[in-house]
Amino acid sequence: MTGKGFKRLGELLIDSHFITRNQLEDAIKEQKKSGKKLGEILVELGYISSDVLIQVLEFQLGVPHVKLNNYLFNPQLAVYIPEHIAKKYNVVALEKKDDKLLVAMSDPSNIVALDDIEITSGLKVEPRIATNEEISRAITQVYSLGDEDTTEIIDSLGDYQADEEPELDELKQMVEDAPIVRLTNHIISQALQMHASDIHIEPQEKDVRVRYRIDGVLSEILTTPKRTQAALISRIKIIADLDITKRRIPQDGRIGITVGDMKVDLRVSTLPTVFGEKVVIRLLTKDSNLINLDSLGFSESNLANFKRLIETPHGILLVTGPTGSGKSTTLSAAMNYLNSPKKNIVTIEDPVEYQIHGVNQIQANHKVGLDFASALRSILRQDPDIVMVGEIRDEETARIAVRAALTGHLVLSTLHTNDAASSITRLIDMGIEPYLVASTVIGIVAQRLIRRLCRSCKEKYEPGDEERLVLGEIQESDRYYKPMRCQRCNSTGYKGRIAVHEVLVVDNKIKELVVKRANEPEINEYCVQNGMTTLVGDGIAKFKQGITSYEELVRVLI
Repeated sequence: MTGKGFKRLGELLIDSHFITRNQLEDAIKEQKKSGKKLGEILVELGYISSDVLIQVLEFQLGVPHVKLNNYLFNPQLAVYIPEHIAKKYNVVALEKKDDKLLVAMSDPSNIVALDDIEITSGLKVEPRIATNEEISRAITQVYSLGDEDTTEIIDSLGDYQADEEPELDELKQMVEDAPIVRLTNHIISQALQMHASDIHIEPQEKDVRVRYRIDGVLSEILTTPKRTQAALISRIKIIADLDITKRRIPQDGRIGITVGDMKVDLRVSTLPTVFGEKVVIRLLTKDSNLINLDSLGFSESNLANFKRLIETPHGILLVTGPTGSGKSTTLSAAMNYLNSPKKNIVTIEDPVEYQIHGVNQIQANHKVGLDFASALRSILRQDPDIVMVGEIRDEETARIAVRAALTGHLVLSTLHTNDAASSITRLIDMGIEPYLVASTVIGIVAQRLIRRLCRSCKEKYEPGDEERLVLGEIQESDRYYKPMRCQRCNSTGYKGRIAVHEVLVVDNKIKELVVKRANEPEINEYCVQNGMTTLVGDGIAKFKQGITSYEELVRVLI
């Protein structure tokens, strides 16, 4: 800032009655001696707090302020701002949005700092204001989450015995030791920061392997000594309220934690293996921002069909695909789109992944007999307009869903099938009469998640003979890219995922085919002839748009 800028800051503080004229003059004298920023001097002299300074700077500069305690920092963002630049300008990266890098700074008016960061990151910088203290703490956190920090934790673990089954009293002492607590917290917090969906803790013959599932693919993150196995796994079992004395039977539990202002549900599953208990932790962020329908990856025609289906007053709409294909996200986005004070929307889910204001959401609890079927029966007595059932798993749930659709309700649910057409035959196989399926099912959406190419390192290329056989006709406007490797994508070539869809809209001809018990190929052939884009077709379209790679298409769809 210039001297004139400092005076404006001082005048603002005086006008807001935060400081007196004499205090401002004292600070200006000190500023001339030390060369420090006026705001920093006012804080050091105790005339104002850091929070007050941030509030006034926000007003003066028109730059929003952030409380960094509310952020869960992703260490991968450190690649955009090297540590020496972060410390030089007291700046930390918060998040990346397309070609913009959101950063927290104590002095957003520092044009030199902004220019340096833009040149280094290759991104347009969007500043936020935070206190010096908060940024310093954040820098320490972000730049100490690499291999060195992990090694330091492992080195501090001490001399636990190698016995996989220590005595109970000894085990209880081990799981309360600070090093094991620190290791457990590090594994979970690192997974959250890297946006992993699952943590796999896997005993091997000579060590314990820790892997994270990121963008649908498992990656090995670290290994810990075999001597830590009993204490590490028992520590996780204790906080998940599992029995640490039972090591030869599978167990399931949950952990509810809060990180900053983010509520996270950890679903813990143990399974005995030849080398000890394997633990898998599913990470569910309850406060995840609801995804808009327009950002789900639907093509223009598929999105139009999907919106038309969910706006239908009654019937059954199914979303189908394997575990981890984004079905719950699609249904949650649909409910968010439909949510209105004029509609009573009730759900039964296991678990509730997205909390939606204004929607009555029920958490399934099998221990007390609150499963999908029993909850759905009760929901229908609650005068609902729209009902969402987490999954149709059995004939009982399917029959209640059909009855709900026949009595004027819109029912949204999921199935585990490979494509849209096979969902119709699955319902019939469950015992639902074909005429009831034809009368109630209005549409089916099949989907998969494929990885997006990293925008920083993807490389354009001409497809070879193998690709051309799959792609068919190639247009001049097509853009084909292949994955490369860079630090920003953790050397995977991919960053994030996008859904591919096929949307089957049930018309009169399909109803006839269903009543006649037509097989899946017959139904699918009719749908394709009438304009339905298959999963593979939608994936190829996204490949031609430069969103994904041929290798990813083959891995997921072909």
